[in-house]
Amino acid sequence: MTYAGNRRIIDVDSHLFELDDFLDSVATEEEMTFIQPMHAQTELPVSLEAIERGREHLDRRNADPELMSKFESGMFDIGRSPWSRLGAFDPSERSHALDVLGFQRQIVLGTFAFHQIAHEDNAKALEIGSRVYNRALGRFCAHDDRLLAGGYVPLSLGPDIAGALLDEAFSDGCYTVMIDTNEANPEAQSFTHPDFDPVWERFGEKDVPVILHIAVNGHYDPVSPSFKNNGRGSTALGGDAPDSNLGLVAMHNSAELFLSAMIFDEVFERHDRLRCLSLEHGASWVPGWLHKLDFVERSARHIAPRNRRASDVARERVRFAPFAGEPVGWLIEQLGPEMLCFASDYPHPEGSSDPIRKFESTMEGVDPTAVEAFYAGNVERFLGDVPVTI
Repeated sequence: MTYAGNRRIIDVDSHLFELDDFLDSVATEEEMTFIQPMHAQTELPVSLEAIERGREHLDRRNADPELMSKFESGMFDIGRSPWSRLGAFDPSERSHALDVLGFQRQIVLGTFAFHQIAHEDNAKALEIGSRVYNRALGRFCAHDDRLLAGGYVPLSLGPDIAGALLDEAFSDGCYTVMIDTNEANPEAQSFTHPDFDPVWERFGEKDVPVILHIAVNGHYDPVSPSFKNNGRGSTALGGDAPDSNLGLVAMHNSAELFLSAMIFDEVFERHDRLRCLSLEHGASWVPGWLHKLDFVERSARHIAPRNRRASDVARERVRFAPFAGEPVGWLIEQLGPEMLCFASDYPHPEGSSDPIRKFESTMEGVDPTAVEAFYAGNVERFLGDVPVTI
């Protein structure tokens, strides 16, 4: 029996816990002169000791079926280092992990390698790092059509370079890419400017959604540092999670602003196949956001009349992955059955030790067709064609 059991599940958010040579293994010597070592990035701490233990556990599992069975039964043991969890960094074992999970498909994103390349002030280094990152993700997933590689394209480099990077990401095996939800430079063009239309059009041509993901936000910080001067201190939660309770409260703000701009600036209307997946921003905020969109639209109708309600555009073009533990049943009541989708966040510990159980506990009494739509149906219709392996 797989973890999914008799459920049909498509997982829209999973990750690698990369080894420290993940990018080195696909980069040229010249490219690596522009990329810092993985342990040098400061966003997420890298444990070289845990990496070595992960390598050792992989070798031991491959040599010992009994040990492999133990790791299979403990796939969601969040007390174990993610580097030691099944399929964290080895492509073949990731396919085996998907067999054990019983998921039909899984979007695969990076962790440390993203932060290794994404925080560069040097535009050339950011461009090269993104190119290598996408190549590495594409190759990791290339052997298995069920694994959908999610790369990264920094739109801040401008529409011409971003478009070229996107084309190359698709050619290198990425199913789609993450993009920043915020332009950090106040003098630069908004990503909703018509000059970016050729970039958005490429997603429609490939028939794949754009990925919005926590921490991929152009260094947007919704919480003033002064809130930390509260005489109480704060505790970092680790992983991609914000570093405070207030950060968790505001973690969706950048995605909310980005999606609102895409709607009000009519980017979705200019590109009839463009759509977005919002990952690790939660979903409890979405019902209020839909009401807010329509309120703003009514308030500004004399300035910018529209052909359809803003909330209807959101319902059609955006899907949200709630956190395990959010009230999915209540959200389905508020939103209808079509806007939510399942995400495990595997092997990140914030995905919880049993995401299915936590989701199911909030869906008592929900119509079975809505439950099936949450686990697979909604996103199956949203994903479009599967990638071509290289």
